[in-house]
Amino acid sequence: MTLLKDKVAIITGGTAGIGRAIAFEFAKAGAHIAVVGTNTERGQAVVNEIISQYGVKAHFYKTNVASFSDVENCLKDIANDFPVIDILVNNAGITKDGLMMKMSEENWDIVIDTNLKSVFNFCKLLARQFLKARQGKIINVTSVIGLTGNAGQGNYAASKAGMVGLTKSLALEFASRNIQVNCIAPGFIETSMTDGLSDEIKKNLLEQIPMGRMGKTEEIASAALFLASDMSNYITAQVLVVDGGMVR
Repeated sequence: MTLLKDKVAIITGGTAGIGRAIAFEFAKAGAHIAVVGTNTERGQAVVNEIISQYGVKAHFYKTNVASFSDVENCLKDIANDFPVIDILVNNAGITKDGLMMKMSEENWDIVIDTNLKSVFNFCKLLARQFLKARQGKIINVTSVIGLTGNAGQGNYAASKAGMVGLTKSLALEFASRNIQVNCIAPGFIETSMTDGLSDEIKKNLLEQIPMGRMGKTEEIASAALFLASDMSNYITAQVLVVDGGMVR
């Protein structure tokens, strides 16, 4: 498949879970991959496997996505390997759950900075390049929790809802330059994060999903591939919900 042949994609949080699946799906479609994350061992393993399987270029960049200066330096390093960026996937995210009465300021700040400020950092620093090229795809991985809220996840819900608002605003700013900005809102997906849930919690979650199962990371990656390809050239400012029918 050559939907993304010779395109260059940056994927934050690309060393595991949904980000890793997107990296492999894009590489399979012919894209060269810049994987951004914090775990060097995992990141290098991902790029080595991508190169081995698909023969495209792939590099790992260790970066604190919440830090503007770190992202600035990261993008300078990426530019040495990939002078032109075609696709940006903002997927980096963490959770620090807790009821608001008990939530620390530190846990609020780190979730907002990692999940939302990181999107600002990458979009701002790549905006000039995208606008000059008059082309580009930005895909922000939010969550159904950003659409519905969830008790005990006020920080996470706020960060993911913020991504939606930022996506729609950037889409309006960039539309005249042929740059599409969209969100994917995954529901409950089989990852290491959900693997740690108790059987009772999993049972309760499945009862909320009309399709009766959790999603797979590959199913989110397929949605990302659609939004990254020319098939979505007339789609912008949208939230593509991939959740088995949970949010209606």
